[in-house]
Amino acid sequence: DPASASGGRGVETQTPPCASPVLVTARTAGREPASAWRARTQVMTKWTIRLIVANVDAFVLTQAVPRLMEMMMLVPAHILERPWTAITYMFMHAGFTHILFNMLGLYFFGPQVETELGGTRFLTLYFISGLAGAALSFVFTPFEAIVGASGAIFGVFLAFAYFWPRERIFIWGILPIEARWLVVAMTGLSLFGGFGGVESGVAHFAHLGGFAGAYLYLRWVDRHSRDAGKGCPGPVGAHRPGKTPRSQ
Repeated sequence: DPASASGGRGVETQTPPCASPVLVTARTAGREPASAWRARTQVMTKWTIRLIVANVDAFVLTQAVPRLMEMMMLVPAHILERPWTAITYMFMHAGFTHILFNMLGLYFFGPQVETELGGTRFLTLYFISGLAGAALSFVFTPFEAIVGASGAIFGVFLAFAYFWPRERIFIWGILPIEARWLVVAMTGLSLFGGFGGVESGVAHFAHLGGFAGAYLYLRWVDRHSRDAGKGCPGPVGAHRPGKTPRSQ
């Protein structure tokens, strides 16, 4: 489908703030399988549902006022003239099937990723992925008009595979494939589509940018969480390797 962040004072010292458990505890204490999460919670998270509603509302509005599409879609070469389009293009969709499949992807993968990252970081991931898709499109297809949430949603899917790489996803509901291999396959298809000279109407570089932006952001969060956690006590019941745990 078309895609479409310390200062210190003199000699003062501080105890390092304990890290958010976003990635640190997940690396050390294991992570609940996504399928188990779905079976246990069966809920829609706050920002995922808000993003879906915003996309649907924007779609309905552009159907009623078609001229809005021209104002909100992204043409990378014109970004300085229309800077708002780096954001608004993520909420524009070319047709019903376009928005349907994008929102299904957000519906299936968004809640687990949002729960894992937390609302603020999830929203940051979403928009960084979409902006990275716009940036890569600026490099390779500067004069092509782009609409759609695909770049941002590809970032959400990359995060899903990052956290649950061995989780099986069923293509068309029947063909199982692990999330990590699906990312590899989707990357390969986007590279082929982008550089293969096929006129498919798909913004492949927005997809690739979504993957790249999400990966870099997750690596930053991972490192930031680990650095912030240095010197903090471990989780309750945990012990450092090489030391005999005290009995209680």
